[in-house]
Amino acid sequence: MTDLCVSENTRVTLNFGLYLEDGSEIDANFDKSPATFVVGDGSLLPGFERALFGLLPGESAEFQISPENGFGQPNDNNVQVIKRDQFDDDIRLETGMVFNFADAAGGELPGVIAYFDEDEVHVDFNHPLAGRVITFRVQIHEVEAAELH
Repeated sequence: MTDLCVSENTRVTLNFGLYLEDGSEIDANFDKSPATFVVGDGSLLPGFERALFGLLPGESAEFQISPENGFGQPNDNNVQVIKRDQFDDDIRLETGMVFNFADAAGGELPGVIAYFDEDEVHVDFNHPLAGRVITFRVQIHEVEAAELH
């Protein structure tokens, strides 16, 4: 029997790490139990999944994921200006603070305070990793056919 490689319709068990250009760690599970996901289940962005295609159990790899294949490029339209009086007076705003805002569907949407003055608060709703090249390191442990429903 030959080993199945990572492809569509596979369940993959792996350890992984995500790192910024300067080497700082975003997320990793190398010191924990491996994670398992099914290709296409939404656990990984498509660009991260495609990077894994062709890898076999036992293989390790490192990829540079461009913004276009990762978290996208920042979009100026995702920076919104909110009147300062929409924030409680007792909140001491600071650049870089993260606030949760209600979205149109009633869910929560995190936004980062990019700039503020006495009248306006500029809130950046871009993903914090937008525009960044991400180093993606993986160790593949198991690849098996996924049961499709």
